[in-house]
Amino acid sequence: MTSSKSKLLSFFLAASLLSLTHLSSAETKPARAVALDRIVAVVNSDVITQLELDERLHTVIQQLQKQGTPMPPRDLLEKQLLERMIMDRLQLQFAQETGVKIDEVQLDKTLQRIAQENKLSPEQFRAALEKDGVNFSKFREDIRNEIIMARLREREVDNRVTVSDGEVDNYLNTRGAVAGGGGEYSLAHILVRVPEQASPEQLQKLKSRALKALEEVQAGKDFRQIAASYSDAPDALEGGVLGWRTAGQLPALFVEALNNLKPGETSQVLRSPNGFHILKLLDKRGKETPFVVQQTHVRHILIKVNEVVSEQDARNRALQLKERLDNGAKFEELARLHSEDGSASRGGDLGWISPGDTVPEFEKAMDALKPGQFSDPVRSPFGWHLIEVLERRSQDVSKERTRMQARQEIRVRKADEAYQEWLRQLRDRAYVEYRMDDK
Repeated sequence: MTSSKSKLLSFFLAASLLSLTHLSSAETKPARAVALDRIVAVVNSDVITQLELDERLHTVIQQLQKQGTPMPPRDLLEKQLLERMIMDRLQLQFAQETGVKIDEVQLDKTLQRIAQENKLSPEQFRAALEKDGVNFSKFREDIRNEIIMARLREREVDNRVTVSDGEVDNYLNTRGAVAGGGGEYSLAHILVRVPEQASPEQLQKLKSRALKALEEVQAGKDFRQIAASYSDAPDALEGGVLGWRTAGQLPALFVEALNNLKPGETSQVLRSPNGFHILKLLDKRGKETPFVVQQTHVRHILIKVNEVVSEQDARNRALQLKERLDNGAKFEELARLHSEDGSASRGGDLGWISPGDTVPEFEKAMDALKPGQFSDPVRSPFGWHLIEVLERRSQDVSKERTRMQARQEIRVRKADEAYQEWLRQLRDRAYVEYRMDDK
């Protein structure tokens, strides 16, 4: 949840509870039952109610208004939102069945980070939410669900994506040239998802839906509004905006279409295994110039925290080792004997480190040291570290950075494609019954 944290926060800060109208009846009139809620969809053994849909609809309308997105027709927005809720419900059901859980400690830490990003204490953050009419308990559970779905994607999709050296070589030799030497695109898109075993009638119906969306875009309607009305992509309610993507992060089908567009132009309907797509090129920019960074040659000793070694015990061990270093012990010898990292056999040597190669806590402590200095114990998600900076240099890492970026771009693209396919399979296996039209 990187930038998604701030996106989540703005989404939920826009939320408010649906106010219930208090009904009164004249004493002379007989009392009559009033239906307060009804089922609008059955999702496997679970249900989505009209009240849940209305609450989410109220939130989304506020979100669209804050973004300045023209409001789609209410019936189309309701259908889009219901589909989003169905997909969320399916993922949460699968997570529960397969043991994905977020405990209270993890959830509290996430809420603290969100509060800190908004320069508020946890108490101030809760007060700000409640002042805006947001039920904190519901907000807390919504954040829990977002984390669960992120963990689920990580386990089921992202961790299974691999990128070979051959794929990187092929991309650098071919895709980079096709894309004009590694340009970047800012784009938005609309996806009309197609089931895996769609009948010819279903295909024609879905293609007609995509063509109708394209027709409205070409007629001059706001692309964001059309995306919110028609797109089945997770970012539909954000106007379908994908942000800046390099060629390697996009399917070849998209790159070929984008290369024929000028900023502001829209593609024709494109067909992929996942469905029908419409792309809008918002902007594009060229390849970056050579990249010189300040690198640090560093080594470390890592003491891990686990079921056997408590937080305090690990820190105490690190403090004892630091005392020995201060009294003249050799760093590399202590690392070989005590470090619980793969670098222990090399005396803790991590080689030359570029900015961003390590976790923020480690990098901040490393950057504060002069060559030859030892750090005090430093806590990171991996455990407690003792760090020594050996030397620093300025290095042109353009080639290494290009390969690293290419690998990351290919990984992102493959993960996105795999995630869409996984969602489609999850949806195809599910039992979903719509009751929106029930009276």
